[in-house]
Amino acid sequence: MPDTITIPSILGNIELTPQWEKDWDVTVKRREYHSGIEGIVLHFSTGRELPPPRFSLGWKIPQMDIQCRWYPAAHFNKNVPPDWGAAVSSNLAFSAPLLAFFNQQEENRLTFSCSEAQRQIEMIAGVREETNEIFCEILFFTQPEAPLDSYEVELRLDISRRFYAEVLRDATAWFAALPGYDPAIPPETAYEPFYSSWYSYHQNLCACELEEQCRLAKEYGFKGIIIDDGWQTDDNNRGYAFCGDWQLSARRFPDMKAHVARIHELGLKYMIWYSVPFVGHRSRAYELFQEKYLYDDLSLEAAVLDPRFPEVREYLIGIYEAAIRNWAVDGFKLDFIDSFQFRGPDKAVTENDTGRDIRSLPEAVDLLLTEVMHRLRAIKPDILIEFRQNYIGPAIRKYGNIFRAADSPADILANRIRTLDLRLFSGNTAVHSDMIEWNENEKPEIAALQLLNVLFSVPQISVRLERLPESHREMLHFWLDFCVKHRSILLHGTLYPHRPDLNYPVVEAKQGMEKVIAIYDCGQVVKISGKAGELCYLVNATGGRELYLDVEADAVKSEMFNACGHIASAPTICHGIYRYGIEISGLLKLTF
Repeated sequence: MPDTITIPSILGNIELTPQWEKDWDVTVKRREYHSGIEGIVLHFSTGRELPPPRFSLGWKIPQMDIQCRWYPAAHFNKNVPPDWGAAVSSNLAFSAPLLAFFNQQEENRLTFSCSEAQRQIEMIAGVREETNEIFCEILFFTQPEAPLDSYEVELRLDISRRFYAEVLRDATAWFAALPGYDPAIPPETAYEPFYSSWYSYHQNLCACELEEQCRLAKEYGFKGIIIDDGWQTDDNNRGYAFCGDWQLSARRFPDMKAHVARIHELGLKYMIWYSVPFVGHRSRAYELFQEKYLYDDLSLEAAVLDPRFPEVREYLIGIYEAAIRNWAVDGFKLDFIDSFQFRGPDKAVTENDTGRDIRSLPEAVDLLLTEVMHRLRAIKPDILIEFRQNYIGPAIRKYGNIFRAADSPADILANRIRTLDLRLFSGNTAVHSDMIEWNENEKPEIAALQLLNVLFSVPQISVRLERLPESHREMLHFWLDFCVKHRSILLHGTLYPHRPDLNYPVVEAKQGMEKVIAIYDCGQVVKISGKAGELCYLVNATGGRELYLDVEADAVKSEMFNACGHIASAPTICHGIYRYGIEISGLLKLTF
């Protein structure tokens, strides 16, 4: 095993520690992108196929003015941990190979990204208590992987003192420009509100009831429906025992083609759910694919297919093609991609890869999903494909044009954090909220908080619309109209999600002469400024009846709206700090 290799960088020395047993040649090249941004390219080569070159890259920086750590799957954990509790992983179907450190003024201190967004890597980044330094290490090839004869990876370092979100946007663009990571472009419908069947129906689906929901949904401006689990089985016990055959429940959907056509007549798109890798124990396909599973999960009553078999990939792709051709669906919610993994030793090793045309599991998943997108687009160019957090990394953007927040039933805080985390690292991929539900007996201004906390994403609504009281219907109309009217700002404007370490208490989006500011914390003093003619919409999502504004303008005309509509014109406000009375879930329009 060769000695440790020292690599000079803008951080000081980076140590490459080899852990391979046979000969690999290593070359190092440095790239300077901009001031404070550097790339380090490592190229490994050997004369024949060998087990991959296991190695690590390690460095340290002083723990000075660093109070926050962000990565795409951090969720509530934005703290800076000790290095012995700081490990996070990344692979094709989980998170992304990026970590960022910044201070309470939201200024970047170090953001590092790695071009290996397909295979598993482990990242350690936290405080080494003995020296009060941030210790960072990336470990490569920590899981079983097929032999290689060459390998190249780039580490990108950014220590520019910029707003953290700008740094993350740059990193997202860098990933998108890498060979093989070209993102799918979402059709315009991907940015429109959708109705989802999951929380409102779970598996108790019925074509006629869904058609009635779509008739009501059209009145609110919805542009699509997502049919979740339940269409493929008469069983209502959750679980996945009946997945795999993907045959319709004749009782629930007696004529699927006619059902979809009726939804289309209303002007709505139709998406349908599949748990991609699962073959249930009670399906006919379970016996068909014996010896072609990665593992069997008794708790799920399902096995997980091994996509390294070409017949497995062809079976799955053929199912989705048939759904478009036979039923004219417009898209798919492809679930549980992260279940393509090893649980124990790789059976392919003892079986000498028999029957498998690809040796690497990540490469096989990548090929499967690439072919899914390619072949479905050949039938329907504007196909919609949704993936769920945490399989939301640079590689997944190639085949998914909708990323949905992880499950957050009725949890406004989780839904806010998860949608904003996604927005920071998803580029132009459409980011959807988790399905929104609320109690129909709730006050409308409190129910509205479910929408306001996902204001900077595409809302998916999952309530029984016919059961809503009139006040809820007015609220839903008002805020969905606001989302649609200001969609360009909310979804495509420059996003400024402030203080991730405090769960994003204030979020701004700006575009041209307009901006929207949502306030989620009662104690925030929000700075308001603008040029003559600019418009600013302040959304009170605090749960309280007051906002504190630090106004930097000679005079600002204002109008107030409550959750359901217009209240009245408000007095002109001038330079200074104001305690401004505004209804819960209300809207304040400022004209400079």
